[in-house]
Amino acid sequence: MRLALTSALSRRSEELGVAAGMSLSDMMERAGAAVQREAALLRPGGPTLVLAGPGNNGGDGWAAGRLALAAGERVGVMSFADPDSLPEPARSAAAAAIAAGVPWERSSDLFSLERALSATELVVDALFGVGTRGMLREPYPAVVAAVNDAGVPVLAVDLPTGADADSGALMPVGIRADVTVTFGAVKRGLLQFPAAEAAGLVVVDEIGLPALPEASGAVEVWDAEDLRELIPVPAPDAHKSTRGRVLVVAGSAGMSGAAILAASAAQRAGAGYVTLAVPASLLDVADAGVTSAVTVGLPETHRRALSEESVHMVLALAARCDAVVVGPGLGREDATVCAIRDIVAACERPMVVDADALNAVAGALELLEAREAPTVLTPHPGEAARLLGADTAEVNVDRYRSAERLQGTHRAVVVKGARSVIACDGRLAVNMTGNPGMATTGTGDVLAGVVGTLLAQGLGPYEAAVLGAYLHGRAGDLAALRIGPIGLIAEDLTPELPAAVRELIEA
Repeated sequence: MRLALTSALSRRSEELGVAAGMSLSDMMERAGAAVQREAALLRPGGPTLVLAGPGNNGGDGWAAGRLALAAGERVGVMSFADPDSLPEPARSAAAAAIAAGVPWERSSDLFSLERALSATELVVDALFGVGTRGMLREPYPAVVAAVNDAGVPVLAVDLPTGADADSGALMPVGIRADVTVTFGAVKRGLLQFPAAEAAGLVVVDEIGLPALPEASGAVEVWDAEDLRELIPVPAPDAHKSTRGRVLVVAGSAGMSGAAILAASAAQRAGAGYVTLAVPASLLDVADAGVTSAVTVGLPETHRRALSEESVHMVLALAARCDAVVVGPGLGREDATVCAIRDIVAACERPMVVDADALNAVAGALELLEAREAPTVLTPHPGEAARLLGADTAEVNVDRYRSAERLQGTHRAVVVKGARSVIACDGRLAVNMTGNPGMATTGTGDVLAGVVGTLLAQGLGPYEAAVLGAYLHGRAGDLAALRIGPIGLIAEDLTPELPAAVRELIEA
């Protein structure tokens, strides 16, 4: 398992390095060497321009410039601060580079920058590092725009200028890098869009920093070996009741497909027994959609949605199952909202709360707080915003923070989207599988079914959410490989779920 660090944890890692005998100058020299190695791979043989900022990120750039010159490369530095005004150890790095003969100039105006950009074939962005906070002030917005307009490959040092190391937000103007070399460990902001796109290919160089003994706020990136340990492999004498019994409560007029997708996904994820409970008038559609699942018709309103009279029946069905998925396609009728709230409050089984069930409990979060059974919430950013009483843009600015606000001791949350964020009981993870082709109706219903199965098979809420998000995204990746990312639909994911599981087992 890899850890992605906050800016504060990155500083803590450096402090531990110093305590272990490394100096800040040593770290800067190693960082400069890492930048030079990556620059040598990117550089097409022409000159390199290092843009050195007013802090230690600029010092890394000065060190890289000196090492490039020593390697026989053509390199120059444009400094955005007087070298003598830099903090240590950046000041010493700049002095060493100048003493070694690295050509440099103090940035004076946009014309001089544009002239330098026109004569280079690689830009090293060493303007600002992980400590950047607030908006960039002039001249930096103009500098960023000039670099982006130059059409020259860019190598960013630690993270691209304008990117937030903690959230992944990007300032209105930010450098678009082709490669980012980051030090110690990847910064968690680089795993979230839009910063992930601005960073390009991310290369991690540990530069000899020690691992953190504690990492509150770090984001976990699970690898195949970690995930394989979670797979509930059936015993040789398994039968359908030992492989997880899942109840899916879903559907309403016009949205029966959501119910079928969730139930089918639960089956394909490995559940032994799936019961699909839908409003009674949808029973024939459910029977046709999931022929190997048990279907049950529930009391409904005159608009063919779940009625309050369905609650006792749902609870009786849940008592015979190992986990419940509630929400896909249920709609937002007042009677349905009341029924959902009663089910969430009274059901003592592990539960996935998805889609319209999330909308139903928005404004009544005490129902979730009161639940003691394992619970997984699977909101997209709009649903997360309704739960938090915020707007969608606020959620998207920092999905890590949004997930943390929705987590609980027994409650995991998956804030869905590109690089979904999972949080539970103080732990954070980011899912790296999935592709833009999955941005289509119904794929969230598939995720709900997968996570429901994993809960039914005994996984805790955090593990079920992490593994479920991975399998869901990997199934989407396999579907995209088979048919392409354009035109992929939710129904394409479910057949790929067994292959995604098999990959992990065989990894």
